[in-house]
This record gives sequence, structure tokens and C-alpha cells, in this order.
Amino acid sequence: MSEIYSGAWGLFLSAFISSTIAPGGSEAVLAYLVSQGHYNVYYLLALAVIGNTLGAMTTWWLGVLAAKKYPVTGLLSEKKQKALVVVKDKGIWILFFSWLPVVGDAFCFAGGWLKLPIIPACLLILTGKLSRYAVIAWAFL
Repeated sequence: MSEIYSGAWGLFLSAFISSTIAPGGSEAVLAYLVSQGHYNVYYLLALAVIGNTLGAMTTWWLGVLAAKKYPVTGLLSEKKQKALVVVKDKGIWILFFSWLPVVGDAFCFAGGWLKLPIIPACLLILTGKLSRYAVIAWAFL
């Protein structure tokens, strides 16, 4: 029984870490666990989405904190500076694409930096991540 819980919580941790500054493989973990058939797919989906969204919101808050203390050019890498420009141009709706590899974390950081409204930002991030994980779960049923 503890093996079942460790696999599910491993997915949560992988999803959280994957959505912060460290790369991770939460999609592969979800695909593996879904294909094993030992878990309720909705439970796995919820763990992955919540973990990944919490990780993204951690990155968002890091952007908020960084904006208070440092100028854009002194702190941000070129990738994050480009993301800042994209978020300024496209607005809050770009946060739906926070699930994209490489640029998604930068979008979240930029959203925090720009102090976008937290509730709509969180909902857009959550919706994008739910969409991605649902496709992965469906593909491995």
C-alpha cells in the first residue's frame, strides 16, 4: 500500500519541481502511472495539475519578489527578458501557455514581475496545465 502512495506523491513532487526552476519529467511519471492502471486517473490528474500549478505560482511569486528589488536588465536572463516582453504584449492570456517547455516558467515569472492579477493568472495557469495533463492521461489509458 505504501508503494501506491509513494508513486502518487512522487507524481505530485515531480509535477511541482517540473514547474519551478528545475527541469523534471512529470509527464513521463503521469504516463507511466496511468498505464499501470493501479490508480484512479482523475486522482493522478488532480495531483499532477495541483503540483504543477503550485510550482508555477511559486515561480510567479519569485517574479513578484524580484521585481521589488532588482531592475529588469540586472537580474533577468535574456530568455526571461524576452518572456517579459511577450507577456506585456499578449497580456495575462499568455499564462495559459505556461505548460510549454522552456518558456512556460519564464511566462510565470514575468506574470509575477508584472504583478498580473493573481486569481485570473492562477486560473489560466491551472487551465493550461489541466489541458496538457489530460491529453497525456488520455493517451496512456
